[in-house]
Amino acid sequence: MNAGILVSRTIRLDGRGTRLDPANRFETEHHDRVDDGWETLAEAVAPPQTVLIRDATRSVISHNDSPDLGFDRSLNPYRGCEHGCIYCYARPTHAYLGFSPGLDFETKLIFKPDAAALLERELSRKSYTPAPIVLGSNTDPYQPIERQLKLTRAVLEVLDRFNHPVSVITKSAGVLRDADILGKMASRNLARVHLSITTLDPRLARAMEPRASSPIRRLDAVAGLTAAGIPVGVLAAPMIPGLNDAELERILRAAAEAGAKSANAILLRLPQEVGALFEDWLNRIMPDRAAHVLSLIRQTRGGALNDAKFGSRFVGTGPYAALLSARFHRAARQFGLSDEPPPLDCSGFARPPHRTGPGAQLSLF
Repeated sequence: MNAGILVSRTIRLDGRGTRLDPANRFETEHHDRVDDGWETLAEAVAPPQTVLIRDATRSVISHNDSPDLGFDRSLNPYRGCEHGCIYCYARPTHAYLGFSPGLDFETKLIFKPDAAALLERELSRKSYTPAPIVLGSNTDPYQPIERQLKLTRAVLEVLDRFNHPVSVITKSAGVLRDADILGKMASRNLARVHLSITTLDPRLARAMEPRASSPIRRLDAVAGLTAAGIPVGVLAAPMIPGLNDAELERILRAAAEAGAKSANAILLRLPQEVGALFEDWLNRIMPDRAAHVLSLIRQTRGGALNDAKFGSRFVGTGPYAALLSARFHRAARQFGLSDEPPPLDCSGFARPPHRTGPGAQLSLF
């Protein structure tokens, strides 16, 4: 059996990153949909709607020991992401939940309604040692559904009460909604925000990241956060050889002019199913450039579409990757952007007194 769903090219899924739902790699049975030539499949498939699913997890802080990351813990209020970024390295994690990394990742969103309460419980443990928590290391904490659920804001309120440092990663201008909390925390050196800006071309952004904020709105968010006293970094990530990497210097210049103080660039990663999803998207959106882009990607990944090895997975190997890295460092120096922002302050961490009154949780001891 083929390990995927073959969807007719006549189907249009406006507002979604992919049209494919590859089979879950952990399942033993795969079901294929194949058009019979009369376009009946296209008629039968309705545009997928977003579905929210409650997560019953009993912990929210994820720990890692990766030598490639500058943090050891993170928190993601959501699993799956409606932004629909075709290149998203987090797509394969949806398979662990029994879903597809394709359309399921964009349309079946797992939310953690108890995230703030669980975080408060974990921070209250006497054994807990503070270190910066990254919000959005896997999926975006300000994806569209956050406007209604406000789980990220509730998490920030807990971190603020505990004087606990946080670093936010997003490609949404929605982060401006929480500038009040982030501004208070930043005044105590407890918060910074990283905006991901992949391109300044609104048409390319809409194709790659269909439900994320437009490039101009992300730059506006950089300026708005800076005005609120919140340190902002920009991630020119992912850089895709032959597609958006020519914009690297322009992105860094625009970020610096908007007020960003730091920047980083990460080479495109295509783990697990993402490679096939990206290749299908590329052939559909820009068939005249697809072969060239894929060839350049392979030149930075030892002949493959992906390299998962520590030390090289973020930067790639070979002359093309080395040139991209040199261009980034030169541009960062030119525009006054640091690639190593100053550390956040963990020394003020304190467990607040137990709250009393309606809704307060009683101590077990």
